[in-house]
Amino acid sequence: MTALILLLSTLTAVPPQPSAAPEAPLVLFMCPHGAAKSLMASAYFQKMARERGLNIRVDSAGTEPDPQLSKGVVAHLQKNGYAIPIDKPRAATAGDMKAADIVISMGCDLSKLAPPNGKVREWAVPDFSANFDRAEQAIREQVTQLIDELVARRVKG
Repeated sequence: MTALILLLSTLTAVPPQPSAAPEAPLVLFMCPHGAAKSLMASAYFQKMARERGLNIRVDSAGTEPDPQLSKGVVAHLQKNGYAIPIDKPRAATAGDMKAADIVISMGCDLSKLAPPNGKVREWAVPDFSANFDRAEQAIREQVTQLIDELVARRVKG
């Protein structure tokens, strides 16, 4: 009888541990200086993703960051009701590349960074200094296309 009690005590069920909710996917927007293109793209993406009900984290960085954000891009975003997603440009890290599910590169040389775990997409975006309106339009169109793709993927499940 004692052996049976010992056997039963070793077989008691351990209650299942609540598993941590999976972390939301991360999109990393990158441009060389981390001050204009990636800033605008991340601001547009955050707002559109929220409006479309997507749970996606967003970050931005550069390969050779400027000391401050582009005043022209900040003014444009504020004028149009977008939140400014960062306070200061920063350099992308190996951790950023590892954590990102999608890396959007707008003119960056990624060869000196750790290989990303996620997909890398190259976006052709003109320089703001050459034509602000064309650069803004290119970013808006590509962000919209990415959001549409992610919504379609979520619906397909």
